[in-house]
Amino acid sequence: MSDIPRRAVTRSAKLASLPLGFAGRTALGLGKRTFGRPAEAVALEVQRRTADQLFRVLGELKGGAMKVGQLLSVFEAGLPEEVAGPFRASLTRLQEAAPPMPVATTHRVLAENLGEDWRDHFLEFDDDPAAAASIGQVHKAVWHDGRAVAVKVQYPGAGKALMSDFNQISRLSRLITPLFPGVEVKPVVADLKRRLEKELDYDDEARAQSAFHAAYDGDPDFVVPAVVAQSGHVLVTEWLDGTPMSKVIAEGPQELRDRAGLLLFRFLLSGPARCELIHIDPHPGNFRMLDDGRLGVLDFGGAARVPAELQWSIGRLLRIGTLGSPEEMVQAARDEGFLAPDGEVNAEEWAAVVSAHSYPFTTETFHYTREWMRQETTRGFTIATDMRPGGLARQLRLPPQYMAVARALTSCGGVLCQLEAEGPFRAEAERWLPGFTTTNAS
Repeated sequence: MSDIPRRAVTRSAKLASLPLGFAGRTALGLGKRTFGRPAEAVALEVQRRTADQLFRVLGELKGGAMKVGQLLSVFEAGLPEEVAGPFRASLTRLQEAAPPMPVATTHRVLAENLGEDWRDHFLEFDDDPAAAASIGQVHKAVWHDGRAVAVKVQYPGAGKALMSDFNQISRLSRLITPLFPGVEVKPVVADLKRRLEKELDYDDEARAQSAFHAAYDGDPDFVVPAVVAQSGHVLVTEWLDGTPMSKVIAEGPQELRDRAGLLLFRFLLSGPARCELIHIDPHPGNFRMLDDGRLGVLDFGGAARVPAELQWSIGRLLRIGTLGSPEEMVQAARDEGFLAPDGEVNAEEWAAVVSAHSYPFTTETFHYTREWMRQETTRGFTIATDMRPGGLARQLRLPPQYMAVARALTSCGGVLCQLEAEGPFRAEAERWLPGFTTTNAS
């Protein structure tokens, strides 16, 4: 496997190649349109070539670039099939794999954080990483008490590389936006940057994972590995076997896909109710389906707090979005800060935007599909991105307290569409969201 491009000049050059490539493809598209090709065909070709370069370059890098690639891969379900199809396999690899760092470097990080006698903590330690991700890699080992453990080792200089990547990536929204219509890339990337600063702190991650483990210990549906040890840039947790969610997406039978989707949704909604925390990085690489039917959950570096009052507000908004009138939807959105307080808003247009998110909860059973996501993305966000004077986009806001939850639930919806999952999702909302049921709402 090729060396990881670590030097700032190399990384910047690779990221800088993206907007340059986009400019070239746009010029090519204009030229072809001049010679009579339909605008739609030209746009599709530009989109296809842009996606190809984007995911190829992001996949070659670690740090913020790869993390953004993982995030965007969740939204591939909203791309036209002609574009999404050829990249699905490569996106799955992006979620599950990355080049490892040298063994000597791994040993150095372990010695710096666990002490020169770090090997005394383990009966066995596999130098070949079991998984590699955006800011660290995981090794399988046997702890001194005989437990199989996962040893998460952060890449040296990961923090500096992350910030360097984000300075570059923040300039790429013009490139990314045409690939994912309706996704507000700039605030998502800004929130991702704040969250990644937290993910670099393995002490913070250990506290969050311990809270989730305590909340779900002995649960019949979920397994959260216990934290075994943590020091500096090394985190040791219990090992978790199972089928990666990406494999379930790629080749799992429909019954397994349905169960995986329902459990993923249940876990995200139940976390705030059980421990006032939500897992906000639900890309497929962070989940495993165990042989006994439970869902195993990994990587709690991005957990965010969801206090009781915010849980109630989310439930109330969802109830109004499914049962309320367009006028009630507008008023609720103003109350929570999603719309400018004094701007003129077409209630029917706002209702069309809301329905893209609330429709799955208007029926007892809903089937998430890629086609549904594409239709809703196009229908709702064509309205929401209208920047003309008086357009709805000029009235839109995303309150800071909702940023983490919005990211988690939007990403979850993307995974459910990748799974093509069908299930009683409304019942889960009724079970876990105070304010969603009539009896709890006021």
